[in-house]
Amino acid sequence: MTVEDSRNGAAAVARTERNWAVIAVTIIIVMTLLAVVAGLHRATMPQSEVQAVDPARLHLSGEFIEANLGSERGVDGAVTVRVIGQQYSFTPACILVPTDTPITLRATSADVVHGLLVQGTNINTMLVPGYISEQPMRFTKAGDYLMPCQEFCGFGHEGMWGTVRVIDKAAFAERAKGGGRLSCVGE
Repeated sequence: MTVEDSRNGAAAVARTERNWAVIAVTIIIVMTLLAVVAGLHRATMPQSEVQAVDPARLHLSGEFIEANLGSERGVDGAVTVRVIGQQYSFTPACILVPTDTPITLRATSADVVHGLLVQGTNINTMLVPGYISEQPMRFTKAGDYLMPCQEFCGFGHEGMWGTVRVIDKAAFAERAKGGGRLSCVGE
């Protein structure tokens, strides 16, 4: 091996290392710019509608009074479910909904941050005191789905469970004829 070959080899290695360094720095710059743009976009474009509620007055007036909790069938056939999470239960503890129907879950917390998760589905939302969480739902199969609180809320957290009971669309419509709010508590 000659000195010339050695210099050419060293130059090739230096070029390769420089190219890889440029690629690595470029990736870092691009990722940083993406993070900045995403952060600024989120900061300047908040949710289209943030709904606030006074957690100390939930049961006294407004949308979350006790008579309004549970499932309600609208004139268009869509269902709205209202739920309150509080240490250490959901009210109502059993939600009744129909299959193959658009459902809107509206929920809030009366005290601390809770999490509402419907097992076996992609329904997962946080209940933050002072704010209303809204989550679209749709079930294709009838049955009971467990609904634990998945956000640690205190020493009784492990016992904070609810149920979503999904029944046939026609059976739900029959039960909703009488008006009022539906739940499966006591069944």
